[in-house]
Amino acid sequence: MGTMSTVDGSTATLTGFAARCEQVSKVYGSGDTQVRALDGVSVGFERGRFSAIMGPSGSGKSTLMHCMAGLDRLSSGQTWVGDKEVTKLNDRDLTELRRDHIGFVFQAFNLVPTLDARENITLPMALAGRQADSSWLDSVIDAVGLGDRLKHRPAELSGGQQQRVAVARALAGRPEIIFADEPTGNLDSRSGAEILAFMQRATVELGQTIVMVTHDPLAASYSGRVVFLADGHIVGELLDPTPQLILDEMKRYGD
Repeated sequence: MGTMSTVDGSTATLTGFAARCEQVSKVYGSGDTQVRALDGVSVGFERGRFSAIMGPSGSGKSTLMHCMAGLDRLSSGQTWVGDKEVTKLNDRDLTELRRDHIGFVFQAFNLVPTLDARENITLPMALAGRQADSSWLDSVIDAVGLGDRLKHRPAELSGGQQQRVAVARALAGRPEIIFADEPTGNLDSRSGAEILAFMQRATVELGQTIVMVTHDPLAASYSGRVVFLADGHIVGELLDPTPQLILDEMKRYGD
């Protein structure tokens, strides 16, 4: 298959981008208290790849993810999810985009305590009035190893199992892209490794696209590409990263 240049100069297959942005800026406050969290950032994330965004504290990495996912409005620039320009959408259309085309995984599991694991996984589709694709749902549940825990409520699950439910929920609707913000931050190292390995497999075996914000070089090494931010700018990237290569790169940016 051929390749194409991404917005930031890397390459993507001709299947294109799951999400991209051009010259995006995000400014908080004004005058002496003004903070420019993003400053003219352009980047694309290819379909079917597990990518990570890293940078020192305050670099803009979470802001970039939130703006690309339509959780926060830009000060200037453009973002797309698939062929939909996020920056042109009104609040109602943004809600539909996030519900139907984007999956989210956060550090907090955000499960409904009164629902069992299966009900939590299918909740977004139930709220949208859509039926789950049973074969796809079975594949996701099998992939995350939750087959024997589906009737358990969150309080009956370990932290790692709860996050697996959250990842399965993000995958269940077959979104265009999944954004994950520090998804292993509340987990022990073993549970974190299990989640990261699954997310890695999801891109290979299920064709999912995942973009993860993390400060952890080991977590980022599970991805196929790491994009580095510093002071609101993209300052570098690594393909097929290792923890040591990521650490060496991070030292250049003050973290």
